[in-house]
Amino acid sequence: MIHKIILALLVLGFCSVLHAEELAAPVEIREWLVPWPDSEPGSPFVDQKGRVWFCGQKGHFLAYYNPESDKFKKYDLAKDANPRSLIVDQKGRVWFTDPVNGYIGRLSPKSGKIKKYPMPEPQNADPYTLIFDSKGDIWFTAMSANAIGRLEMATKEISLYSLNTDNARPYDIRIDTEDRPWVSLSATNKLATVDPQTFEVSEYEMSNTSIRPGRIAITSYNKIWFVDTVMGKLGRFNPKRNIYSERTVPGGETAIPSAIIVDNNNWLWFVETGLNPNRLVSYNPWTKEFLHISDIPSGGDMVNQMYFDPGAREIWFGSYTNFIGRAKLP
Repeated sequence: MIHKIILALLVLGFCSVLHAEELAAPVEIREWLVPWPDSEPGSPFVDQKGRVWFCGQKGHFLAYYNPESDKFKKYDLAKDANPRSLIVDQKGRVWFTDPVNGYIGRLSPKSGKIKKYPMPEPQNADPYTLIFDSKGDIWFTAMSANAIGRLEMATKEISLYSLNTDNARPYDIRIDTEDRPWVSLSATNKLATVDPQTFEVSEYEMSNTSIRPGRIAITSYNKIWFVDTVMGKLGRFNPKRNIYSERTVPGGETAIPSAIIVDNNNWLWFVETGLNPNRLVSYNPWTKEFLHISDIPSGGDMVNQMYFDPGAREIWFGSYTNFIGRAKLP
């Protein structure tokens, strides 16, 4: 099912370069150097003990940083492992994807044991980004397989739901309040979703044919936000009204906005990775203003994913400069 979207262009009355007097003070950002070099730490996730888990994407490991003890701990994977995304369940087990080797893994931190859940044959899918729904089932993207996947916890059965558009490159995934997964189709100008009851796949085409949605975030009122990696846009999609709107990010067309999250005030926070240094930027959807612009101290190089800890009002991120970082929000 493919839907056409009406483009609602918003004239916000600001230039791509904001003047300093229009901005709030930068947020406090601190970074910790990961002790294993050139590992490209990514996909942070704060567990129930306050430990910050992350993937060593190039280092073939999973690890956590404990802010209380100021120590790191590493769990080595196979030498050919390529962990890309992780989440932690209520029992403290770490679930992660390995798109190169075609499985979802589960690490039990106490024992160090890893259980692998391979993709079904003959699809040979490549799980990439994953997330829990409210029942604890895992939804994930499979980029080269051109599908959205689901791992049912009760049966450990993996199902793949093929997209209508060929070579769409499903990339990021988030769950709305109705347990509906939303996915960015990064090689297109489309978003996709799966009905959690019928498992029917629907695609929504944004009327700006030039945009390419990257990471996405969903507010508590089920508006879908995403960063456009080609034109430097922050996009917003209203599923109920089939309306799409966009605004240019402060860094302009060359900003290459990447990681994006929504905080518990429904503000959006994203990173402009095309600039040196990378910049963390906030957007208030009520006033339609970009307010905080904060440089990543290490430069960042590339910040691909972020995690928001609502209790502490902190954003955690990993960067290709080999740092784990924390931004304390106002």
